[in-house]
Amino acid sequence: MKLRHRIPVKLRHNWKLVALCTAFLAACWGVFGSGTIRPYVTTAQTAEARTVTTNLTGAKNLFDSSVAHEVRLTFTDQAYEDMLTEYFKEGEKKYVEADLTIDGTRIPSVGVRLKGNSTLGGLTWKGQSKRRVMPGGEQRPGGQRPEGMPEGFQPPGNGREGRPPGGGMMATLKAEEPENLPWLISFDEFVSGRRYQNHSQVAVRPAAMGSTTMLNEALGIAVVGAAGEPTQRSAYSSFTVNGRTSTPRLVVEYLDEGYAENLGDGVLYKSLATGSFTYKGEDQTGYTTDFKQINKVGGKDLQPVIDLVKWVGEASDAEFAEGLADRLDVASFARYLALQNIMVNFDDMAGPGKNYYLWYDSGTKKFKVITWDLNLAFNGDAKSGVNDTVGMGRGRTRQQGTAGGMMRMGHPLKEKFLKNATFKQLYEEQYRALYTKLLANGTASGLLDDLVAAYRLNERADTAKVDAEAKTLRTFLRTRTETLGSDKAISGA
Repeated sequence: MKLRHRIPVKLRHNWKLVALCTAFLAACWGVFGSGTIRPYVTTAQTAEARTVTTNLTGAKNLFDSSVAHEVRLTFTDQAYEDMLTEYFKEGEKKYVEADLTIDGTRIPSVGVRLKGNSTLGGLTWKGQSKRRVMPGGEQRPGGQRPEGMPEGFQPPGNGREGRPPGGGMMATLKAEEPENLPWLISFDEFVSGRRYQNHSQVAVRPAAMGSTTMLNEALGIAVVGAAGEPTQRSAYSSFTVNGRTSTPRLVVEYLDEGYAENLGDGVLYKSLATGSFTYKGEDQTGYTTDFKQINKVGGKDLQPVIDLVKWVGEASDAEFAEGLADRLDVASFARYLALQNIMVNFDDMAGPGKNYYLWYDSGTKKFKVITWDLNLAFNGDAKSGVNDTVGMGRGRTRQQGTAGGMMRMGHPLKEKFLKNATFKQLYEEQYRALYTKLLANGTASGLLDDLVAAYRLNERADTAKVDAEAKTLRTFLRTRTETLGSDKAISGA
């Protein structure tokens, strides 16, 4: 690895600016002494957006599910070992420089790193597990039962009691099998301004967590799209790392700058697993563990999110009911909540992973919540009702209740929304429409059939495995359709 590649690409390309700033700060130290300098961030344009200099077209549309795909990664053993050493010691997900070939198009010097949080909880290397930092700062070996979970607890997705494989909080992964790991591929980490089909990043999902096909996640992505809400594109592809092949892997669109551009004029923010939806004052540096800004960095900032967090936390019930529609696309949010329940996805914005994005539309000045990370979709109890809180484990309860044997995290925006009678009615209205559109008319089942066909196109497809997982998912969808059809929120009975 060349020394220059150890320096982040953004520093290499902006070294003159960095040197100038360093000199300026040194001068300030000489004039003002050791006085504290506090950062102040505004919404004024302070930096140019990253310029796209190369947009590779490729031989095939990466997310065309009607054709077979091939993804090949190559990197040095030493670079890989350095990456693993840093991750197991410090928890840092370091990028490795690699050569990538997608559908015959060679792309040198991409960045690849491990992806995920709970997904990597069961990762071992040389027979050793990484000690995981749990909520509250406690450390425990990977795989140990989480605090507060009942004896005999099993995460969803183990194929028992009719639950589809494909979920679970911890995957059984071995670093010696890189072809099965979850990867994030960055096209511009080492080559500034480069994209592939307008993507700066794409993700490769793990071949683990009870499923080598991740069929449940692929179905979740497709269902959200069929509902008319922002989703990710995905496709199956044969996958090879350093000559080691695996069964077809699910390649998923990442919510990057290119994704934000397709949404329109606005700013995209990612909720971080380390954060909360809590007002911490106006100093934006206090929110670095809560949200990450994806696009227009330097031109816009976190102020819209801070304003929303503060308002949701401080608004009375009456103020919330009257003012939410001025700040949030409430119909879209009702659909978001309905979709998470339909898919029995406990790890949504209120789950332990805090999996969601916020899109702020510059024209309407309103937010929209975007679904993210559906590896736990279509797991858990298929008999959960419209107003049940889906959770981790076998229990279920009403939206405002608490269930034994469940991991329930919560989110202020979701809870206040469902507590309000008017918004609760809107939620049920959107739920009825989605039930008819997605389940009652067989749309979800048709999407599942399409995904199975797409998987089978690729080399080394495990046809027996995908057929078995599809059968279990069809049973789940049938149970879900029957259960919800008799729910009084749907039937009116």
